[in-house]
Amino acid sequence: MHWLSDHWLDILGWGGSALLVYSLMQARVLRFRVLNLVACVVLTLFNGLLEIWPMVAMNVVLCAINLWFITKLVSARDDETVFEVLEVRPGDAYTAHVLRGNHADIVKFQPDFTEPAHDDTVFLVQKGQETVGIVVLAVHGGTAHVKLDYVTPRFRDFSPGRFVWRSSGMLRDHGIDRVITSPAMIGPYYDRLGFRRDGASYALEL
Repeated sequence: MHWLSDHWLDILGWGGSALLVYSLMQARVLRFRVLNLVACVVLTLFNGLLEIWPMVAMNVVLCAINLWFITKLVSARDDETVFEVLEVRPGDAYTAHVLRGNHADIVKFQPDFTEPAHDDTVFLVQKGQETVGIVVLAVHGGTAHVKLDYVTPRFRDFSPGRFVWRSSGMLRDHGIDRVITSPAMIGPYYDRLGFRRDGASYALEL
């Protein structure tokens, strides 16, 4: 404890610097901004205690920039004008491109995923011109079985697949009145979207 009391300022500085570096390694945009904000707050305190005012000023500005981006990102999370759902053919070239380019990451989160069948229903979630998610459904007798609900790492904090599940009219147009998720999905988020537990899966009644 005596060593800690003598070196707490060094620990504060090194800890803030380490967190700053760690934040730069994040693929998720929201997580990056939050961790970077915390690091800048710590470094503002550290440099203020040492009276290094140019560094204090820089970190205060970085805190403000991070807060602005965090506010913008959080406000866009549920904005249907930011994320758009597009239906695509399961066998088209772009669908194959998205699945092939993200295959290694896809199997980490949905290890039971198999390539879309010709009669599957496929939706892409777009943010502008960027594809941020893909949902593949196998529809049988009014029930849609979720073969894939994948989000790219940058937007994983936003769960943009929710925009598919909110589009009940679009799903009903395909004769879907019930959705069942894959029991093998890692880290499911459906309990926040009105789904209910159905054994190892989640179910949504439309």
